[in-house]
Amino acid sequence: MQQMIDWLQAFLDLGPTVILPVAIFLLGLFFRQKIGKAFRSAITIGVAFVGIFLVVDLLVNNLGPAAEAMVARLGVELNIIDVGWPAAATISWASPVAAFVIPLALVVNVVMLVTKTTKTMNVDIWNFWHYTFIGAIVFVLSDGSFVQALVAAVIFQIVCLKVADYTAPMLEKYFELPGISVATGSTISYAILGIPMVRLLQRIPGINKLNADPESIQRRFGVFGESLIIGLVLGLLLGVLAGYSVGDTINIGMSMAAVMLLMPRMVKILMEGLMPVSESAREFLNKRFGTKDIYIGLDAAVAIGHPSVIATALLLVPITVILAIVLPGNNVLPFGDLATIPFIVAFIVGAARGNIMHSVIVGTFLIGISLYMATEIAPLHTAMAESAAFQLPEGTSLISSIDQGGNHVNYVIYKLFQLFN
Repeated sequence: MQQMIDWLQAFLDLGPTVILPVAIFLLGLFFRQKIGKAFRSAITIGVAFVGIFLVVDLLVNNLGPAAEAMVARLGVELNIIDVGWPAAATISWASPVAAFVIPLALVVNVVMLVTKTTKTMNVDIWNFWHYTFIGAIVFVLSDGSFVQALVAAVIFQIVCLKVADYTAPMLEKYFELPGISVATGSTISYAILGIPMVRLLQRIPGINKLNADPESIQRRFGVFGESLIIGLVLGLLLGVLAGYSVGDTINIGMSMAAVMLLMPRMVKILMEGLMPVSESAREFLNKRFGTKDIYIGLDAAVAIGHPSVIATALLLVPITVILAIVLPGNNVLPFGDLATIPFIVAFIVGAARGNIMHSVIVGTFLIGISLYMATEIAPLHTAMAESAAFQLPEGTSLISSIDQGGNHVNYVIYKLFQLFN
């Protein structure tokens, strides 16, 4: 068992920029592409994801410290620390169920494709850790039941694949990502409630007139309404709220402007590499199974580069900190996952067609729910960490995370299995 876990960890340590091109190359060969064409697609996609994650790192490495400075400046004192998704992923992969989740998830995906219960061929293997997380939670909850843990992981995977199918047309129409779906657990979680809530807002008189999307802003303000300038202004605002010096404030403003400009260009490179594979997959599956539509499941990073997603996320960072302070009964101190907000609101923004006002309203409500869920699940989250020999932050006895501890789908599955334990 330990050897299997060590091998799995070594494989995952290669990172998505290596794992994904290998998976794409093998898929290309499986779908009868010539070696040269499959190899070029794989390398192009790998290069695109290197660029995407460089831009994501630029976002996270600037947004994270600014958010932490804001929390410290406001003097927030809560007894559960949000350790963020990197810690949650590490804890998940250290669980005894982790070694079984990847092969099981691949089998489930293939079975669902063959039975036409999904159109998503999810090659985002790295993010299978989301399935592992709920499996690990149920493993602790059930006093070590592998069966319950793996069933929980599969339930979460099926939900992710079905929502990925449902939202793929939105990715094509709004994000201009044809043939792609996103089954990332954190993004899917917010879509299930977020999309209906957006549609509800769009029917409420008065609120449905509130509109602020990049196109309307640019029409009104000209060059000062371009996404580049929006990123600069929101970055400067975040620096001021964090109490940064003038130089550091300008630096984070420039960084956010760079994210706004560079991310869409990286996604265009990704599409250049992905389209040949997507077309080959569609032809292959249509010929053998009569499946005309097939989506390649990728990391939610492909969707966060839209200006409205970044703008919504930057506005929600201070709002999340304020929510943590004012919500009665919340004990989670937002910290590590404040920089993850772009990922969890991407589908909300897509459903709102870039309307930042509606996206912020819905995002605020759902993050408030997440804080309560993360508070309740903190003891199990902490037990998982302790069993994985994870070093708890100094001065705290409880940890959680907004990304997965506050994941809406995880919470429902957790409550379901709580009935049997």
